[in-house]
Amino acid sequence: MVRGNGIFGAGTNLSSRLITDFQKLSTQVEACRAFGYRIVLTSGTFDLAHPGHARYLEEARNHGDILVVGVDSDEKTRARKGDDRPLIPQDERIEMLAHLRHVDLIFLKELNHPHWELIRCVQPDVLIVSSSTKPYSDAELAQLKALCGDGRGEVIVLPPQATTSASARIRRFQIGIAQKIAADLAKAMPPVIDEVVARYTGGQK
Repeated sequence: MVRGNGIFGAGTNLSSRLITDFQKLSTQVEACRAFGYRIVLTSGTFDLAHPGHARYLEEARNHGDILVVGVDSDEKTRARKGDDRPLIPQDERIEMLAHLRHVDLIFLKELNHPHWELIRCVQPDVLIVSSSTKPYSDAELAQLKALCGDGRGEVIVLPPQATTSASARIRRFQIGIAQKIAADLAKAMPPVIDEVVARYTGGQK
Protein backbone atom coordinates (compact mmCIF):
# COMPACT_ATOMS: atom_id res chain seq x y z
CA MET A 1 0.00 0.00 0.00
CA VAL A 2 1.29 3.47 -0.87
CA ARG A 3 1.34 5.74 2.15
CA GLY A 4 -0.11 9.21 1.77
CA ASN A 5 1.09 12.59 2.86
CA GLY A 6 0.25 14.78 5.87
CA ILE A 7 -0.77 12.92 9.02
CA PHE A 8 -0.88 9.65 7.05
CA GLY A 9 2.64 10.03 5.67
CA ALA A 10 5.70 8.08 6.76
CA GLY A 11 7.68 11.16 7.81
CA THR A 12 7.36 13.38 10.88
CA ASN A 13 5.41 15.95 8.80
CA LEU A 14 5.24 18.45 11.66
CA SER A 15 3.66 21.07 9.42
CA SER A 16 0.61 18.79 9.20
CA ARG A 17 0.76 16.96 12.52
CA LEU A 18 1.46 19.83 14.92
CA ILE A 19 -1.55 22.08 15.61
CA THR A 20 -1.58 25.06 17.98
CA ASP A 21 -5.03 26.47 17.25
CA PHE A 22 -8.26 24.98 18.63
CA GLN A 23 -10.33 25.86 15.57
CA LYS A 24 -7.85 24.26 13.19
CA LEU A 25 -7.71 21.16 15.38
CA SER A 26 -11.51 20.91 15.45
CA THR A 27 -11.63 21.14 11.65
CA GLN A 28 -8.97 18.45 11.25
CA VAL A 29 -10.66 16.12 13.72
CA GLU A 30 -14.07 16.54 12.08
CA ALA A 31 -12.54 15.78 8.69
CA CYS A 32 -11.16 12.52 10.07
CA ARG A 33 -14.48 11.74 11.75
CA ALA A 34 -16.29 12.26 8.41
CA PHE A 35 -14.31 9.29 7.07
CA GLY A 36 -15.63 7.18 9.94
CA TYR A 37 -12.42 7.24 11.93
CA ARG A 38 -12.63 6.68 15.68
CA ILE A 39 -10.84 9.54 17.50
CA VAL A 40 -8.66 8.88 20.56
CA LEU A 41 -7.24 11.65 22.74
CA THR A 42 -4.58 11.65 25.44
CA SER A 43 -2.25 14.23 26.97
CA GLY A 44 0.99 14.51 28.90
CA THR A 45 4.34 16.19 29.29
CA PHE A 46 6.42 13.41 27.69
CA ASP A 47 9.61 14.76 29.23
CA LEU A 48 12.72 12.60 28.93
CA ALA A 49 10.99 10.15 26.57
CA HIS A 50 11.38 6.47 27.45
CA PRO A 51 9.79 3.14 26.39
CA GLY A 52 6.92 3.59 28.85
CA HIS A 53 5.75 6.63 26.89
CA ALA A 54 5.87 4.72 23.60
CA ARG A 55 3.99 1.75 25.08
CA TYR A 56 1.37 4.08 26.55
CA LEU A 57 0.79 5.79 23.20
CA GLU A 58 0.67 2.47 21.35
CA GLU A 59 -1.95 1.18 23.77
CA ALA A 60 -3.92 4.43 23.42
CA ARG A 61 -3.86 4.14 19.61
CA ASN A 62 -5.18 0.58 19.85
CA HIS A 63 -8.51 2.01 21.03
CA GLY A 64 -9.22 3.90 17.80
CA ASP A 65 -8.04 5.03 14.37
CA ILE A 66 -6.66 8.55 14.94
CA LEU A 67 -4.61 9.43 18.02
CA VAL A 68 -4.49 13.08 19.10
CA VAL A 69 -1.82 13.85 21.71
CA GLY A 70 -1.86 17.00 23.81
CA VAL A 71 1.61 18.10 24.95
CA ASP A 72 2.16 20.50 27.85
CA SER A 73 4.19 23.55 26.85
CA ASP A 74 7.36 24.46 28.74
CA GLU A 75 5.50 27.19 30.62
CA LYS A 76 2.65 24.88 31.60
CA THR A 77 5.11 22.18 32.69
CA ARG A 78 7.04 24.62 34.91
CA ALA A 79 3.78 25.73 36.53
CA ARG A 80 2.81 22.11 37.26
CA LYS A 81 6.16 20.49 38.10
CA GLY A 82 8.54 23.27 39.16
CA ASP A 83 11.19 25.50 37.62
CA ASP A 84 13.58 22.61 36.96
CA ARG A 85 11.16 20.97 34.54
CA PRO A 86 10.95 20.13 31.74
CA LEU A 87 14.41 18.76 31.08
CA ILE A 88 13.62 18.55 27.36
CA PRO A 89 12.24 21.71 25.67
CA GLN A 90 8.83 21.55 24.02
CA ASP A 91 10.12 21.66 20.44
CA GLU A 92 12.20 18.52 21.01
CA ARG A 93 9.43 16.74 22.93
CA ILE A 94 7.03 17.45 20.07
CA GLU A 95 9.50 16.23 17.47
CA MET A 96 10.05 12.98 19.38
CA LEU A 97 6.29 12.36 19.45
CA ALA A 98 6.08 13.00 15.71
CA HIS A 99 8.63 10.22 15.18
CA LEU A 100 6.33 7.70 16.88
CA ARG A 101 4.17 5.81 14.37
CA HIS A 102 1.21 5.69 16.80
CA VAL A 103 0.80 9.49 16.97
CA ASP A 104 -1.31 11.18 14.29
CA LEU A 105 -1.94 14.73 15.56
CA ILE A 106 -0.12 16.76 18.21
CA PHE A 107 -1.56 19.77 20.01
CA LEU A 108 0.51 22.15 22.15
CA LYS A 109 -1.26 22.86 25.45
CA GLU A 110 -0.47 26.33 26.78
CA LEU A 111 -0.72 27.53 30.38
CA ASN A 112 -3.49 30.00 29.53
CA HIS A 113 -5.74 27.41 27.89
CA PRO A 114 -8.93 26.74 29.88
CA HIS A 115 -9.03 23.52 31.90
CA TRP A 116 -10.13 20.54 29.76
CA GLU A 117 -10.53 22.81 26.70
CA LEU A 118 -8.68 20.30 24.52
CA ILE A 119 -11.19 17.59 25.45
CA ARG A 120 -14.10 19.93 24.69
CA CYS A 121 -12.56 20.76 21.32
CA VAL A 122 -11.84 17.18 20.21
CA GLN A 123 -14.83 15.48 21.87
CA PRO A 124 -13.00 12.18 21.50
CA ASP A 125 -14.67 8.85 21.06
CA VAL A 126 -12.12 7.57 23.57
CA LEU A 127 -10.22 9.60 26.16
CA ILE A 128 -7.13 7.90 27.58
CA VAL A 129 -5.83 9.03 30.96
CA SER A 130 -3.00 7.63 33.06
CA SER A 131 -3.38 6.45 36.62
CA SER A 132 0.21 7.61 37.20
CA THR A 133 -0.82 11.23 36.62
CA LYS A 134 -3.33 11.31 39.49
CA PRO A 135 -6.02 9.18 41.08
CA TYR A 136 -9.31 9.90 39.30
CA SER A 137 -12.49 9.87 41.36
CA ASP A 138 -15.74 8.46 39.97
CA ALA A 139 -17.10 12.02 39.83
CA GLU A 140 -14.13 13.23 37.76
CA LEU A 141 -14.41 10.29 35.39
CA ALA A 142 -18.12 11.05 34.94
CA GLN A 143 -17.31 14.70 34.15
CA LEU A 144 -14.70 13.64 31.62
CA LYS A 145 -17.06 11.15 29.99
CA ALA A 146 -19.66 13.90 29.54
CA LEU A 147 -17.13 15.76 27.37
CA CYS A 148 -16.39 12.75 25.16
CA GLY A 149 -18.48 12.34 22.04
CA ASP A 150 -21.32 14.38 23.52
CA GLY A 151 -21.44 11.95 26.42
CA ARG A 152 -21.42 8.87 24.20
CA GLY A 153 -17.67 8.36 24.33
CA GLU A 154 -15.66 6.48 26.90
CA VAL A 155 -12.84 7.19 29.33
CA ILE A 156 -10.13 4.58 29.81
CA VAL A 157 -7.62 4.77 32.66
CA LEU A 158 -4.33 3.11 31.75
CA PRO A 159 -1.83 1.91 34.35
CA PRO A 160 1.84 2.95 34.02
CA GLN A 161 3.48 1.20 31.07
CA ALA A 162 6.96 1.26 32.63
CA THR A 163 8.27 0.34 36.07
CA THR A 164 10.05 3.70 36.39
CA SER A 165 8.45 7.03 35.49
CA ALA A 166 10.29 9.97 33.93
CA SER A 167 10.07 11.86 37.24
CA ALA A 168 11.60 8.91 39.10
CA ARG A 169 14.38 8.65 36.52
CA ILE A 170 15.14 12.35 36.94
CA ARG A 171 15.15 12.08 40.75
CA ARG A 172 17.49 9.08 40.57
CA PHE A 173 19.82 11.04 38.28
CA GLN A 174 19.77 14.05 40.62
CA ILE A 175 20.49 11.86 43.66
CA GLY A 176 23.38 10.23 41.83
CA ILE A 177 24.91 13.61 40.96
CA ALA A 178 24.43 14.85 44.55
CA GLN A 179 26.18 11.75 45.91
CA LYS A 180 29.13 12.26 43.56
CA ILE A 181 29.42 15.91 44.60
CA ALA A 182 29.26 14.94 48.27
CA ALA A 183 31.99 12.32 47.76
CA ASP A 184 34.23 14.83 45.95
CA LEU A 185 33.68 17.43 48.69
CA ALA A 186 34.51 14.87 51.38
CA LYS A 187 37.83 14.18 49.64
CA ALA A 188 38.61 17.86 49.14
CA MET A 189 37.63 19.19 52.56
CA PRO A 190 40.51 17.88 54.77
CA PRO A 191 43.21 19.84 52.87
CA VAL A 192 40.98 22.92 52.90
CA ILE A 193 40.43 22.58 56.64
CA ASP A 194 44.18 22.22 57.23
CA GLU A 195 44.81 25.33 55.12
CA VAL A 196 42.30 27.41 57.06
CA VAL A 197 43.66 26.22 60.42
CA ALA A 198 47.21 26.98 59.33
CA ARG A 199 46.18 30.45 58.20
CA TYR A 200 44.80 31.38 61.61
CA THR A 201 47.38 29.59 63.77
CA GLY A 202 50.51 30.62 61.93
CA GLY A 203 51.12 27.10 60.78
CA GLN A 204 50.88 25.59 64.26
CA LYS A 205 48.41 22.77 64.82
